[in-house]
Amino acid sequence: MAGLKDYLNGKVAANREQIEYHIKEILKLIGEDVEREGLLETPARVTRMYEEIFAGYDIDPREVLGVTFDEQHEELVIVRDIVYYSQCEHHMAPFFGKAHIGYIPSGKIAGLSKLARLVEAVTRKLQVQERITSQLADIMNEALHPNGVMVVVEGEHLCMCARGVKKSGSKTVTSAVRGEFVTNAALRSEFLSLLKQ
Repeated sequence: MAGLKDYLNGKVAANREQIEYHIKEILKLIGEDVEREGLLETPARVTRMYEEIFAGYDIDPREVLGVTFDEQHEELVIVRDIVYYSQCEHHMAPFFGKAHIGYIPSGKIAGLSKLARLVEAVTRKLQVQERITSQLADIMNEALHPNGVMVVVEGEHLCMCARGVKKSGSKTVTSAVRGEFVTNAALRSEFLSLLKQ
């Protein structure tokens, strides 16, 4: 995602040689010929990929929201369809989808692009979708002190689609609500209806 390319996992970079060695050993253990042309650079490529997809370990998601702005807007703000990619902590298989974040400001707003950066900071590590959803809501609540927050995350999990039950196309949807969204059913309905437009 644009703007997050600067975030890389420093631990991966510091341990590049060891990670490449272990990737090569795993390839051997699954029956591959690590000397064949197509695999010669695979350990190095995988290590470089790990620097990116696990960049979340080197980012404090609370700092990603950065500067907030004083604004007396007290109506619903939604950023929807924020595409994310993550790795299932149970199988180390990818899962991906869209996050939708809505909040009702109480005098402070965040730059809209910061919400996309927040999603990246939370998802670029070994995760489960349920935790991603809760973390996004909790961080928004802590950083902005809004009157309410609602987060909906949709995901397609390769650990479910490509292995195990092999149900491709199935999606998991999780939600988290804080503040006014907990008690106000009309507000939750408004958020959900705006996601469908």
